[in-house]
Amino acid sequence: MKALTSCLSLIVILLWTALLPANAQVNVTQKNNNLSRDGLYIDAAFTAGNAANLTRDMNFNGTISGNVYAQPLYIEGGPDGPMVIAVTESNNVYALDANDGSIIWQRNLGPAVTSGLPCGNINPLGISGTPVVDLATRSLFIDAMIDGAIKKHFVFSLNVDTGATNPGWPVDLNSSVPGFTSNVQNERGALALVNGILYVPFSGHAGDCGTYHGWVVGIRINDPSDVMAWATDAIGGGIWGHGGVASDGTNMFVITGNTFNTNQVWGGGEAIIRLQEGPIFSGTTADYWAPTNWFNLDQGDTDLGGVSATLVDVPGATPSQLVLALGKDSKAYLLNRNNLGGIAQPLASANLPTAVRGQSAATYHTGLGTYFAFHTENNAVAAYRVTATNPPTIVNAWTMSQTGLGSAFVTSTDGRVNGTQAS
Repeated sequence: MKALTSCLSLIVILLWTALLPANAQVNVTQKNNNLSRDGLYIDAAFTAGNAANLTRDMNFNGTISGNVYAQPLYIEGGPDGPMVIAVTESNNVYALDANDGSIIWQRNLGPAVTSGLPCGNINPLGISGTPVVDLATRSLFIDAMIDGAIKKHFVFSLNVDTGATNPGWPVDLNSSVPGFTSNVQNERGALALVNGILYVPFSGHAGDCGTYHGWVVGIRINDPSDVMAWATDAIGGGIWGHGGVASDGTNMFVITGNTFNTNQVWGGGEAIIRLQEGPIFSGTTADYWAPTNWFNLDQGDTDLGGVSATLVDVPGATPSQLVLALGKDSKAYLLNRNNLGGIAQPLASANLPTAVRGQSAATYHTGLGTYFAFHTENNAVAAYRVTATNPPTIVNAWTMSQTGLGSAFVTSTDGRVNGTQAS
């Protein structure tokens, strides 16, 4: 399903470019376009009329080798014009000409893993999480699982214009992070770059095998020898969602899954976690939230972290700066992201028509309010409105049938009204 979602994202990006004037700047440097992971793409040319007339460019032929789980990225101002960055589970990295799909450069980062893991459902296993581009340094950051006598996660920094490895990289996480064991960890979530630090989230493999943890590794990009990390105390608690790490520009937000052998003592699982720069976790109740039934969620493998954190701002609500979690327990949760509250009732919650997992949500504003949208598991796109009240509540807004599953995204001419669409 991730492969399908990524291919659809690539098609949308490529069709979008045909609408834009030559001087438009619509760089897509990270998963869901923004650090908030809101999935909102704004451009004045993307009117409802233009969107209705989109057609596939039959002259585009972007042939790549390997399964695609990560969202492709789009960069204006490449060496020969706009380009698409695509990565595959075969550890292939491609920069494609956005006009015709021809290869500008390509790299293979090393052999992907095809056997010898304790469990899993991705084979070959190479690059799964969506990379991030730093335009200021013209750098592309990627985590790759590389086969060998010891299977290892390596974090690379490549020159986005040439594909060359930047000095000081890659970072061998087995060597750089005490207690980190690559063969039981999988990197599914998107990377994030916040104030000069690259954040890389980790879960386990499908099957919950081995003594994996939820990890967030931080690497200072101007000194890749400067590495910090946070992990769940309990076994498990993986960061499974595609969006990986969300941020308000200062703090980082991740959502963890089920944990094991806790003796009912909370150890970081089934939670929204707020991390400070580093990453550093304070351990105070302001910096985490878990539902009061977190242990029951553990027992039922109904992860709170079916979808990564999405930051939602609701003008007029008290509080107005929120974080959204959608889970395998068929619930939506809203929390005050400035004071998460520990193990407690949420600020607001709502029952959803199905479990939500394996995708990303989107959030957007219209003249009628603030919404979030996602794909249900019964072939529909659903949207809910967050009320501008004290406290905010979640109300059902609309549902539209759509065959297939994927990650929701939103397009708009101005970010508020005039052509906002959820897809």
